[in-house]
Amino acid sequence: MSKHYEAKIVSLNAAKIGSNPHGTAEFTEDESTLTIKIEMFDTPANTQHWEHFHGFPEGKVAAIATMAQDANGDGFVDLPETEPVSGTTMVPFDAAPERMSIPNDTYPVSDGDGHFVYEKTVPLDELQQQFKSAFGTTDLQLDKRVVYVHGVPESLELPDTVAGVVGPYDAHVTLPIAVGKIEATD
Repeated sequence: MSKHYEAKIVSLNAAKIGSNPHGTAEFTEDESTLTIKIEMFDTPANTQHWEHFHGFPEGKVAAIATMAQDANGDGFVDLPETEPVSGTTMVPFDAAPERMSIPNDTYPVSDGDGHFVYEKTVPLDELQQQFKSAFGTTDLQLDKRVVYVHGVPESLELPDTVAGVVGPYDAHVTLPIAVGKIEATD
């Protein structure tokens, strides 16, 4: 029996990034696969957009970040500021989500209008095995997670207070630009 989930994705940091990213995410989980479809509009154009679901390993329900999470008052909600309400980065929506290898260059790139569609069918057993290794459970608990879309052009000036360096990737790559709460639709 399939389980269906979706998220309405709304903008975050829109006043500072010069666009109003929005879209939808759909997830279908059956016995052997997780099918993911994310469609985004009005993202920063011609930019790679990291996207993931975030959550709390112990199963607490994650909430979307809002400008209220701008703890240092710099006008941006950066990746570390999302963690108190949204939890940690869990599963990437890249070329191989089942590998759970977050920092890489295989995420979607928006077109000149800021649009992209990401579609991937993932082997559920491989994803659950990696998820258990990282978080101690095979239960993805999608209805307790939130989707984040990240990424602004290098040309956008960010204050030094914007945090979110992941390996060789700076805050331009990790800055959240949109977020949505995943909800069961069955």
